[in-house]
Amino acid sequence: MGKIITFANQKGGVGKTTSAVNIAAEAGLAGKKVLLVDNDPQGNATSAVGLFNKKNLTHSTYSTIIAPDTVRSSIQKTKFDNLDIMPSNINLAGAEIEIIEFNDRHKRLKSALDQIKDEYDYIFIDCPPTLGLLTVNALVASDGIIIPMQCEYFALEGLAQLSVSVKKVKQMYNPKLELVGILITMYNGRLNLSLQVMAELKKYYSDKLFKTVIARNVRLSEAPSYGKPIKYFDKHSKGSQAYAEVTQEIFERI
Repeated sequence: MGKIITFANQKGGVGKTTSAVNIAAEAGLAGKKVLLVDNDPQGNATSAVGLFNKKNLTHSTYSTIIAPDTVRSSIQKTKFDNLDIMPSNINLAGAEIEIIEFNDRHKRLKSALDQIKDEYDYIFIDCPPTLGLLTVNALVASDGIIIPMQCEYFALEGLAQLSVSVKKVKQMYNPKLELVGILITMYNGRLNLSLQVMAELKKYYSDKLFKTVIARNVRLSEAPSYGKPIKYFDKHSKGSQAYAEVTQEIFERI
């Protein structure tokens, strides 16, 4: 049975999509059968694996949430080893409004993924930078959550808020939901603030911090514009090596 892992943080620009895409690609290269679910109306994960023509998608995460039984028609193969994608586009922004009256509005994605999770080793879900209904759907469907975050003061506040939300989802809808880990992204060890925030995180979340941190890396930033995960864009870059190490940590934790 496949493990379903959500990447979530209500703060934007913290490396959620970069982490979801590159960890999914690394898992595929390790021989795991992987599905990447783009659960963000911006569709950045979709572009990052080479699907740039998002406007004309007829089957997507949106159609899956509206009609969970159509899940298989929404999955596409990518050109990368063992990696499939459930793509997304701006239509997904309307899903929250369309399902708000449904009694099962919080578990539409779970209903879909339950049908196919045995066909994958890992299903990774990339979420929008909000704690709205799309993110709740991902958390309800998941076995675990990975929280990418930067070493900034406001990131600490956001982590506290997200922890409360995760606890509520766990209590109300999904008792199996666990925090897999906190992943530090865009790290710059020369900044005093980064060191201070890291010290705070180690004080309160030492057992949940991944040992590997993702440093700021130009090649990581460039890869999505070519529609490639970093391992396929520049496998010798520091970003590629870091995501390979984080992926191994995930295998050990789950």
